Amino acid sequence: MTVVSKPVPGPLKLSKRVLLGPGPSDVPPRVLEAMSKPLVGHLDPEFVALMDEMQELLRYVFQTKNRLTLAISGTGSAGMETVVVNLIEPGERMLVCINGVFGARMKDVAERAGAIVTTIERPFGEVFDPAEVKAAVERVRPKVIGIIHAETSTGAWQPVEEIARIAHDAGALIALDCVTSLGGVPVETDGWEIDAIYSGTQKCLSAPPGLAPVTLGPRAVEALGKRKTKVQSWYLDLTMIQQYWGSERFYHHTAPISMNFALREALALVAIEGLEARIARHAQNGRALQEGLSALGLGLATAAGHRLPQLTCVLIPEGIDDLTVRKRLLKDWGVEIGGGLGPFKGKAWRIGLMGHSSRRENVTLVLSAIETCLRDLGYRTEPGTAVSAAAEVYGEQAAVTA
Repeated sequence: MTVVSKPVPGPLKLSKRVLLGPGPSDVPPRVLEAMSKPLVGHLDPEFVALMDEMQELLRYVFQTKNRLTLAISGTGSAGMETVVVNLIEPGERMLVCINGVFGARMKDVAERAGAIVTTIERPFGEVFDPAEVKAAVERVRPKVIGIIHAETSTGAWQPVEEIARIAHDAGALIALDCVTSLGGVPVETDGWEIDAIYSGTQKCLSAPPGLAPVTLGPRAVEALGKRKTKVQSWYLDLTMIQQYWGSERFYHHTAPISMNFALREALALVAIEGLEARIARHAQNGRALQEGLSALGLGLATAAGHRLPQLTCVLIPEGIDDLTVRKRLLKDWGVEIGGGLGPFKGKAWRIGLMGHSSRRENVTLVLSAIETCLRDLGYRTEPGTAVSAAAEVYGEQAAVTA
């Protein structure tokens, strides 16, 4: 018989990081504390009451009155799959708008669900014009149009209100990826008449990854009820999951209790701050970061007017090695930023200022650190250039609000 020696591990030890990448973001102490609370059963009356409270908080964050609003047990990608597999049956047509990695992922998910997928594409960093979406809709006549509100791979911010009208005029549903946008920029589910939205907990909501907020409007719920085939995924089947989150409390799966504790607290903090104030905070810090980067002569991957404040994709200067800078940021300052994806791999950095990470001290820290790294690698810049440019943004804001 093979004998495997017993390991004797010590307590878990991790270095302190400042999470300024594309996710996860830093988690507030109140949220971390919630995860340490003793477990209760997933059908315990107190947990059931917490679920009801979470639904109300999610409706506030999504700005919706949708009854079918809940947290899927899984990360943001599970949210994507949930929306697609519940709205699409094999052989139905779906139009997917691709301008980055996550639009391409939605296409893959839809094809696996048996959809006949048509795509329209824009280069990484660009957004779609409603006219090109309308032309594709008239040509394809899809059941569902899928589009990314905030493309995490590029920092592109897609206007969607007019595209939603185009979808409904054609009798189609619109499904929106808000993984990086929810809680950081306006998401007006009812105001824009969006049929289905999914998100994640680890970005602007500042909870650990592990749940996917989802909301379905009346048209999407009607489509779900008219399905002729079972939902492809048993685990993500909303016809059953909604009975667990609804008044029936029908057992479907064991919910991740501690993650729900965390999300409840994270949503509570959003409500305490207020969506308007939270969105303004992200906007100011994002502008300060982008002004600081521009002052260094660094290009941004997305055009002005379509840049997310909470996720900035900055182009790496010629002659500067991507990994050399990111490794030093982590080693010397404990700062994590993300590398580029797709055609931006090795050519861009993705800097996140999401949720609890979106603070002025983090803007100053990451700008100072990047400037130092660049200067040490031979990039010519005057010390303090980036931080000075950022400080002007905060000064302007102070003058406006005084």
